[in-house]
Amino acid sequence: MAQRAAESGIESRTWAGSQDQTLARFEALADEPDRDTAEARRESNALIRRSVKAWRRGDITRAGKFALRATETDDTNPKAFHMLALALEKMGHRHKALVTFEHAYRLDPSDPELLLNLGLTAWALKMTEGAAGLFRQFIARSPDSPLGYNNLGSILYEMGNAEGAIETLRAAIYRMPGEAILWNSLATVLAEDGRCEESLVFYQEAIRLDPRFSRPWHNLGYAYMHLGRLEEARCAYDEARARAVDESDIRECHHSRSICLIGMGRLEEGWEQYEIRNDPRFRTYIHHLIEAPVWKGEPLAGKRLLVVGEQGLGDEFMFASMLGDLQEALSPDGKLMIAVEKRLVPLFQRSFPRAEVGEYDDRVLQHPDGPRELRLVPWATKQAKPDFYAPMATPLQFVRRRIDDFPRQPFLVPDPVRVDEFRARLEAAGAGPYVGICWRSMKLDSKRHKYYSVLDEWGPILRTQGVRFVNVQYGDCEEELRRAEARHGVTITNFADLDLKNDIDGAAALSAALDLMISAPTAAAAVAAAVGTETWFLTAGRVWPQLGTDHYPWYRAAPVFSPEKFADWGALLPEVGNSLGIFARKACAA
Repeated sequence: MAQRAAESGIESRTWAGSQDQTLARFEALADEPDRDTAEARRESNALIRRSVKAWRRGDITRAGKFALRATETDDTNPKAFHMLALALEKMGHRHKALVTFEHAYRLDPSDPELLLNLGLTAWALKMTEGAAGLFRQFIARSPDSPLGYNNLGSILYEMGNAEGAIETLRAAIYRMPGEAILWNSLATVLAEDGRCEESLVFYQEAIRLDPRFSRPWHNLGYAYMHLGRLEEARCAYDEARARAVDESDIRECHHSRSICLIGMGRLEEGWEQYEIRNDPRFRTYIHHLIEAPVWKGEPLAGKRLLVVGEQGLGDEFMFASMLGDLQEALSPDGKLMIAVEKRLVPLFQRSFPRAEVGEYDDRVLQHPDGPRELRLVPWATKQAKPDFYAPMATPLQFVRRRIDDFPRQPFLVPDPVRVDEFRARLEAAGAGPYVGICWRSMKLDSKRHKYYSVLDEWGPILRTQGVRFVNVQYGDCEEELRRAEARHGVTITNFADLDLKNDIDGAAALSAALDLMISAPTAAAAVAAAVGTETWFLTAGRVWPQLGTDHYPWYRAAPVFSPEKFADWGALLPEVGNSLGIFARKACAA
């Protein structure tokens, strides 16, 4: 399932530090000997100071306008272009910001801060190699500044070079042991690499060095979450929120704390705070272009309610567990309207026959304050316009306030004809029980890999006798399957004619034909659990959809297997193998 639905990520790049340093320098332009400066430069510098004041007030658009006027007043003033580039980046116009930073640097190649800010913008544009080179240049020019080492270490990790990142930051700490930002970044690299236990001491040192520094507190909460120490995580998020100054950091703390509360099972409070994701200023906000108010718990009898899918594909499955409750609340005179990702439409329409189901359409709108993500539902307009709409997770605060509110029943209905076809094909392949396997997400990067095991390690499961394994891993996995079969002496049934990624209706039918699904927390696991197949979730640690339990309450039968130590697959997989052996023996006896 989408991690962004579950967590607020930890961040170590230093836009704020770089910006503050530059803005403070520009505020001091008033101290320049104006009598020795040309009139155009004096006017341009005055406009820069006004731009900084607007920025400090939070009015970035106005700050950008003053900076633009400063460049027009004196087109040779590098500070004016530097300030304009900062404003453009802040508003989300990153390509324009990159070009403007480059122009400022051509005007004043002696300013190392331009290298830093240029590198940060290139990084945001995924130009990682170029950004890393710029950070190295900044370090060569400013070896006593922690900012260059901080960003170089962070980007090296993102590029897959964990050892290089750790060494860069460790060396910088030896050089500048009193810089809290470096301790925070080293901890962040360790945490993102799955070494959460190790990261704690480094976060705590960053906090000791600068107790007012909000980010280490927030990131400490992230590490505690992964270690299953949720009360400590909540306290850390509270400390971060109390110290945060920037509004975006405050919102991030609020969001992280809400996820923590949900994971603790404190659902009423957690769901309410989770609505921060629908704040237009939140980093992942999606504007719903729908001519209706958001549903806030008003009576639904006889109304038209549009529920719009959100976040990852697996989350759309999971949140759909309460659509039946909404259908009942609307009464026969009302109408449930469901907008989901295109691949889900046939499955959802069959599962909720009284509802009207269609796809949503995502767009990006260019805006003066930066690009805006839009979600449209073109078929829910004019005569079909709803009385209310809700992002799919929003109704949870009204219909899933306690664990007892989860009925733990199948709620998606696969195509019965295709289910029978897959059962026949499985029986033709050999005797069961039939156990589906899915071990990873399709999207793996330096930050996400820690949540998943690799199939090569699944020997304790795959060597279980009396079981026929079935591949339900979507995406290109043929080489992994061949290697696992050779290494563990097992045959894994793979229906090559089924596109598990795009034919979700077919994947649901295959999942319903299985006796058991063993999977990482992916969309494949979610669809299997939603159609009622017993599903064992293999997680690297405690995850928020457990809602404070040892299972996923969203589904009929969905126990969670997780190791005592985060991502300790070597300890977990034999335990799962033992449980599968018991399952197989019971199935054979039955």
